[in-house]
Amino acid sequence: MTKAGSKGGNLRDKLDGNELDLSLSDLNEVPVKELAALSKATILDLSCNKLTTLPSEFCGLTHLVKLDLSKNKLRQLPADFGRLVNLQHLDLLNNRLVTLPVSFAQLKSLKWLDLKDNPLDPVLAKVAGDCLDEKQCKQCANKVLQHMKAVQADQERERQRRLEIDREAEKKWEAKQRAKEAQERELRKREKAEEKERRRKEYDALKAAKREQEKKPKKETNQAPKSKSGSRPRKPPPRKHTRSWAVLKLLLLLLLCVAGGLVACRVTELQQQPLCTSVNTIYDNAVRGLRSHDIVQSCSGTEWAPAFQH
Repeated sequence: MTKAGSKGGNLRDKLDGNELDLSLSDLNEVPVKELAALSKATILDLSCNKLTTLPSEFCGLTHLVKLDLSKNKLRQLPADFGRLVNLQHLDLLNNRLVTLPVSFAQLKSLKWLDLKDNPLDPVLAKVAGDCLDEKQCKQCANKVLQHMKAVQADQERERQRRLEIDREAEKKWEAKQRAKEAQERELRKREKAEEKERRRKEYDALKAAKREQEKKPKKETNQAPKSKSGSRPRKPPPRKHTRSWAVLKLLLLLLLCVAGGLVACRVTELQQQPLCTSVNTIYDNAVRGLRSHDIVQSCSGTEWAPAFQH
């Protein structure tokens, strides 16, 4: 890669007052460091070389007032080319430029510009026009600067618009996040309240069950003394005398039968019958036995006589 320092000798030897001529030096690369050391070189001629690009550091040569880059192979200029704020004269004749960087609008000192013989964008080519004389080249500089300022303004508006869109999107996202967080907080709050209510109900149920359990022994204890104290005696249960009453009636019936048979055997004509004779004998023996019994004799102090005698 050919540099001016190796082929054209020392750059200071080429410096003539404030002009540095590096044209026709077969340069592939600009010696930026060496040029930066020559701040007196406000006029720089790099025409008729083989330059395809300019390094970003080239834009730090802010002392340049006049720059000739004609008849090279430049396809584009550095994005920060507008840093060359002192530049008044710029020759870009016969390169391969299609467009100019937006920062070109910052070259407020630019008075002269030549963009002929470049494959410029149709819009830019129409704005630039011809540069066949001093007047046209000055008009080219003025028109291109105005055009690039308009492009810069459009890009700034577009940038602001996109920035606003991004801000709105961010605000919407933040609002959505806040709504989501609020919904989650509300859900957690509701779940917490439901859990608390569930625990409260369980607690109340346990307390109620415990009170109910405690009431049962008390009722039994309270009922027991009442029955013992006799303050309200219970009626004795009705006696189950159905069977005894039946036996008693049967006995009465037998007694009536015996009495009837006895009467029949003693006062009727049947007394001569063998059966009645036996009955009468049993009756007489029974009466004699009762008379001889001490208990019967002492019951009334009077003589007890049978109801039936001969």
